[in-house]
Amino acid sequence: MEEKSNAFLGQERVGKLMAQYAVPCIISLLVGALYNIVDQVFIANAAYLGSYGNAANTVVFPLTVVALAIAVMVGDGCCAFVSIHLGKGQPERANRSVGNAVVMSAASGVMLMAVYLLFQEQILTMFGGRVNEETFAYAKEYFFYITLGIPFYMFGQAMNPILRADGSPRFAMVSTLVGAIANTILDPIFLFVFRWGMMGAAVATVIGQVLTAALSVWYLLHRKTIRLGKKDFALQGSVSGGTLGLGITSFLSQISLVAAMAAINNMLQVYGARDAVFGQAQYAQIPMAVVGIVMKFFQIVISIIVGMAAGCIPIVGFNMGAGKRDRVRALFTKLLIAEAAVGIVALVLAECFPRNLISLFGAANESRYYTEFAVLAFRTYLCMLPLACVNKACFIFLQAMGKAAASTALSMIREVVFGVGFALVLPVFFGLTGVLYSMPVSDALTFLAAVSLIARTYRQLRSDPALRPLP
Repeated sequence: MEEKSNAFLGQERVGKLMAQYAVPCIISLLVGALYNIVDQVFIANAAYLGSYGNAANTVVFPLTVVALAIAVMVGDGCCAFVSIHLGKGQPERANRSVGNAVVMSAASGVMLMAVYLLFQEQILTMFGGRVNEETFAYAKEYFFYITLGIPFYMFGQAMNPILRADGSPRFAMVSTLVGAIANTILDPIFLFVFRWGMMGAAVATVIGQVLTAALSVWYLLHRKTIRLGKKDFALQGSVSGGTLGLGITSFLSQISLVAAMAAINNMLQVYGARDAVFGQAQYAQIPMAVVGIVMKFFQIVISIIVGMAAGCIPIVGFNMGAGKRDRVRALFTKLLIAEAAVGIVALVLAECFPRNLISLFGAANESRYYTEFAVLAFRTYLCMLPLACVNKACFIFLQAMGKAAASTALSMIREVVFGVGFALVLPVFFGLTGVLYSMPVSDALTFLAAVSLIARTYRQLRSDPALRPLP
């Protein structure tokens, strides 16, 4: 019964399936991204916090991404593992993967929370929190309460792709949406009515995360395709290892952002101090606050991009497992076109309307130096957005096909070698502006490697003997 319930993944039109699975996934990821973005919008518009609060949010942001990286490694890996084995008619392996994923996400959430609580000040310092005393104080306050919600956040994020693999993309979307709506409602109450400051923004976020995690638990008790027994929660090396192996690309794509943000934040701190304007104490936090806002816009775009690609994981995995490679090829083509189109639209927004975008984050309360640097940051840092979108799509699609090694290698090159390397090297030659060059240069060079890998993937899919006509 279990293997037949998802049989439509190998029969329905790929375009229809892509819309059916990708749209809820996009909304889920966008809503997840809105947790931190909504916090930053309300923080920026609270006059008593301003750019200091913005900078503090920027410092903490990559530390929440560490939690997300571990969660998506478990969740996306399980999603791919389940889809592939359901396609092969092996529901027992799929069930075991879900049980193992539940245990791994819960355990890792508790462990990461403990590490954050024990080494709070050292970690914040590593990510540029000591740019000035006001920023550091706000960062500590925000980080402490966010840390208390880490286990709930990780569990909810890990279960989201698993819910999609079980054939319930809409419930996955709703579970995330409920938490984000709660956060959006509570943020202004805690910040402007109760005036709880950074603590208020963090507490609102944690309450939303608890709601999402609770809905995920409810779903696990009322699953559709997956059938869990007690034995499925016992960790099995081949299953948990296979799950994490398929999810390693998702982990690297997120954790490398953390490494890049650590490098960028520290370079902003070092080279900002040498700048004629930002070397002044009252303006020292501006570069970090601005780049954090640019990254939030980028996060919205990437949520759409990753959502489109990740939403295809169950479809790709099932059809790969069933040997229907022509369907996989058709889906790959549609995905690449759609991803490039989103990148072009985002590029137009970043290049033509940077002042409008920055105004959402309280620019009216800031100096002209803030706005001027923000315009430069938007136009420079994001000038290769279409290539970045295609690169991300390639990473995730290869992962869904079971090509973890190729996907991981390409992701490592982009995020670690280029992303961190150029963030450290370019400022040496171009100063503070060099930090902004690091992303477009990395994306352009990665795209050259991605083109070769995309062409190779098409050749392999065309030459496969198991081709069947599209319905």
